[in-house]
Amino acid sequence: MIVYVEGPSDKLGMEALLWPLLEERRQAGVGIEFFESPKGDKKISLLTKVPVKAANILLNDPHALVVVLPDLCPRNKGFPHETTGELIDGIMASFRKALSDKGAGDQPTVENRFRVFCFKYDLEALLLAADEPLSRFLGLRSLPRHWRVPVEDQDHERPPRMIVEELFLAHGRRYRDTLHAPPILGRANYLELAGRCKQCFRPFVEFLTQTGPAVQ
Repeated sequence: MIVYVEGPSDKLGMEALLWPLLEERRQAGVGIEFFESPKGDKKISLLTKVPVKAANILLNDPHALVVVLPDLCPRNKGFPHETTGELIDGIMASFRKALSDKGAGDQPTVENRFRVFCFKYDLEALLLAADEPLSRFLGLRSLPRHWRVPVEDQDHERPPRMIVEELFLAHGRRYRDTLHAPPILGRANYLELAGRCKQCFRPFVEFLTQTGPAVQ
């Protein structure tokens, strides 16, 4: 299984957080690899170029499965979208158009091997959900919460990344996603975070958990 994410912090963060699940799946015969979006504007590339790339992969390999996992924020990049549903619909439309352009037409078995999930609103939602590891990383016993709970209920005006950046600055540090997200998430329990992020992250974890070796 190939999972495309926007950038290096998403890739490293997912690998750190999900390593027990990735190893469990590997032993069950399901290989899961994370890849960064192609160069350029990472979100636009993920939303517009990766669906075409996925169509090529899936048409040429009947056992392949491709997942796209973008941030919901910022809105309206690549195509108009503000909600999770609009983001997923837009990516699926790009994928179906790619199939049509290749003369593949309506192929439900191919489309079923292409899945779209998202971070709501970005990877840093998981950092806010991992409040215990985040607190320890910042040298605190606990964090005073100045954000919405559940953490996926933030919005485009104040996404999780903005809150995390403010937390780091308030404690004398500057947040760097590739440097800080992986070690914090590596100390978190992905099942606990899935329970705290039921809207978008839990469906992604459930999909990884339930996928069988026939589509590795």
